[in-house]
Amino acid sequence: MAHRRLSPNLPAIATGLRAAWREGYGLADLRKDVMAGLTVGTVAVPLSMALAIATGVPPQHGLYTAIVAGAIIALTGGARFNVSGPTAAFVVILFPIVQQYGLGGLLIASMMAGIILVALGVTRMGRLIVFVPYPVVLGFTAGIAVVIAGLQIPDFLGLNVGQLGEHFVDNLGRIVISLPTLNPFELGIGVFTLAVMLLWPRLHVPIPAPLIGLVVGAIAAYGVNQWFSGSETGTTVETIASRFTWEAHGATGSGIPPIAPTLMAPWLLPGPSGEPLELSFELIRALLGPAFAIAMLGAIESLLCAVVSDGLTKTRHDPNAELIGQGLGNIVAPLFGGISATAAIARTATNIRSGACSPIAAVVHAIVVLLAVVALAGLLGLVPMAALAALLFIVAWNMSEARHFLHTLRSAPAGDVAILVTCFSLTVLFDMVLAVAVGIGLAAALFIRRMALLTQTYRIDAESRPAINGLPPEVAVYDINGPLFFGVAEKALSALHLVDPKVQSVILDMQDVPSMDGTAVVALKSLVDEMNRTGVALILVGLPTRIIVKLRRSGIRKTTGLLTYCRDLPRARSMALRWQENKPGISRK
Repeated sequence: MAHRRLSPNLPAIATGLRAAWREGYGLADLRKDVMAGLTVGTVAVPLSMALAIATGVPPQHGLYTAIVAGAIIALTGGARFNVSGPTAAFVVILFPIVQQYGLGGLLIASMMAGIILVALGVTRMGRLIVFVPYPVVLGFTAGIAVVIAGLQIPDFLGLNVGQLGEHFVDNLGRIVISLPTLNPFELGIGVFTLAVMLLWPRLHVPIPAPLIGLVVGAIAAYGVNQWFSGSETGTTVETIASRFTWEAHGATGSGIPPIAPTLMAPWLLPGPSGEPLELSFELIRALLGPAFAIAMLGAIESLLCAVVSDGLTKTRHDPNAELIGQGLGNIVAPLFGGISATAAIARTATNIRSGACSPIAAVVHAIVVLLAVVALAGLLGLVPMAALAALLFIVAWNMSEARHFLHTLRSAPAGDVAILVTCFSLTVLFDMVLAVAVGIGLAAALFIRRMALLTQTYRIDAESRPAINGLPPEVAVYDINGPLFFGVAEKALSALHLVDPKVQSVILDMQDVPSMDGTAVVALKSLVDEMNRTGVALILVGLPTRIIVKLRRSGIRKTTGLLTYCRDLPRARSMALRWQENKPGISRK
């Protein structure tokens, strides 16, 4: 019985999986999920490696994210078709964390973000994500795309840039200075891979373009490395195996370790100096801001992805359950070496187009990535860095939504364009957290301004309305239209500060006032006190019960001959006439 009483108050988990099961899940559905999972898994392998490298960590950590977080989020989340793992949007947040706190700090921040996401889901905050304005989302995603593309230039051109920093402008300067170190072989491999990935979809062959691009890029790089390995130039194409090394369970190697993700303590992993981190309250406090940024971006991206998948499949997701699932995935994945994860729109769309029926497809995708790590680690090490950079160029272009960006610049109202450009610029020049905070602030200010223009107060000619005609000139009737809140309350009520000394009673028609906040209540109380001092009666008309209760709690109560509430204008007219009969000749000082 206790469980039944508590269950309505706590969000459910695994609602996506249960929804698919309730609709009837059979062998035919399982077959579709397996085929969809195989397709998405082949796409996820190169993307996971590329995004991990762009973040500043070895490629296996991106693969571990797709394996562990991908499976857990699918089984516990609230969306049937979302496929989760490392995403491009996280790069601009995670890259600076790695620079400052190392791999260990990144994994700890990811776990903290997971806890925040679970808290958001448990407190039913999932619906609030829809209030993030579209210009803000479009602005920071386009900015993220530019930053990601900028980070890939050194690998695409084969430049000797050294360690990149946290700021886009500084990195761009380093890239320009290092242009004389351009490696024509790296550039050739990158251009060749990019061309293959762009042209392959025109053949309409059901094999993902990223897979084909990286395979032919790896073959080309292997040939170049073999051909020039003994030459005097010593020029070679850098690959995953030549850049990264690993050590696990007493064994060492290059490239990607051919072992499944194993349990590890994130706080024992290297910090920025290469030494193990020391878990402390100071470290947790320092990582709280980055963790909150990861959680907010993860929530926005995963729920936007769920909305997109709902539109493609005519289903409905549970936003609170999805946040809980995302949180659980981000808590557990770092314990196995995984970085921050969220739902990926591109992989989710591929999942849907491939015929997925349930979250089982995302679980199969995680299994495919696991098999690739265990069985194909040696081959994955042959992938050239220039080819991965070419893949991320395509990801950045798709993420930028350049057509929507330009269309919004041309067609949106000036205020929305200003928000879009501001969010884009701040993301590129500073960071995404500042861009989102400023963007939402500007959007709120713009909303307040627009609402203020809608709220109006004006005096009514009593003879023009049958409900109140016949009132003497000592009774003034005013009408307020629109919500009364802190942005418009003073302006709307200032019109009622009387200048006509003949007026002894005021009827205030508030039937079109849907809401009042605390500022409006204070402003109205100030007006009431002023009218009471000067002997002017006030009749408030048409307010709903909830607002009347709010006003009474603030001290705006009925006072015979001075203040009352009426349901409609005819009753207010009768009350005003009665009061006028009882106080003839009242004068105000």
